[in-house]
Amino acid sequence: MSRVQPLSDDEMSAEQKSIAASIAGTRSGVLGGPFAIWIRVPEIAKRIEHLSDRVRKNSGFEKRLVELMVLLIVRPWRAEYAWTAHARQALAAGIPAAAIEAIRTNAVPEFARSDEQLIYDIFTDLNQTRAISDANYARGLEAFDLELMIEMVTTAGLYTMIAMMLAVFDVPPASGRSNIA
Repeated sequence: MSRVQPLSDDEMSAEQKSIAASIAGTRSGVLGGPFAIWIRVPEIAKRIEHLSDRVRKNSGFEKRLVELMVLLIVRPWRAEYAWTAHARQALAAGIPAAAIEAIRTNAVPEFARSDEQLIYDIFTDLNQTRAISDANYARGLEAFDLELMIEMVTTAGLYTMIAMMLAVFDVPPASGRSNIA
């Protein structure tokens, strides 16, 4: 059970209701996960939603790579709410089920696509050392470019913040069932 219960419509201010409706409108009509917590501080909720929309809808990366990035960031935090949502999206975007399962169980996935392997290698660096090795940084620049590298690190930061919120406030997956090993 979450440490913070969602606000009811009656408990929300007019500003909170407006922002909640805007956020829910971009998320299948649901104000859940970290946004159900952030709405208590409307200005934060609004600004994070703006950045989240940019990363989710206007990324320079293919959706499959964004979803892989998200899984690789939220897994170490055991952010089950995000994992549950993004594992489905990653599969639909083309990340192999075996790779998703390997990430879920902390095994090393095998990727047929070099861009997926590179994302995995870079995010493994980030998770283990809180940096990117010179070799992986050079590979990233060669495969993508500086702007996409900036976007990649921004995506990592955004989803680290999301994962932290979910972990600290103990937000369960929408299904109520844990699926992170």
